[in-house]
Amino acid sequence: VFDDPASGQTLCRPLGGGIEFGEPGRDAIAREIREELDQPISDVRLLGTLESLFTYAGTPGHEIVQVYDARFDDASLYQQAWLNGHESNGSPFRARWCDSADFDRIGPLVPEGLQALLRDLSLLA
Repeated sequence: VFDDPASGQTLCRPLGGGIEFGEPGRDAIAREIREELDQPISDVRLLGTLESLFTYAGTPGHEIVQVYDARFDDASLYQQAWLNGHESNGSPFRARWCDSADFDRIGPLVPEGLQALLRDLSLLA
């Protein structure tokens, strides 16, 4: 969950990050989760690709987003209300489990189209 400083809107986004040059996408998501949460994942599978045109902090953006599913190797993580993590700049954050009702209450899931993709794959109610 984060706020757009220009609009003040609260947005929800999944964990992830960028793909480094020469790095396959499935390796990138495993690296990002390891960097952000210090947790290994496995059974990584590509769910789909989204093209995202957006404005954040008053600046237009355009990105191609690969959406992956995976499972944490440590199954006890699914019983926790949140997971402590840190951004690449060291800023701490808390990742928490969300469902469709949370997005209606807190703010939309971004990138646009992600909630519909997850719903179409029966991964989100």
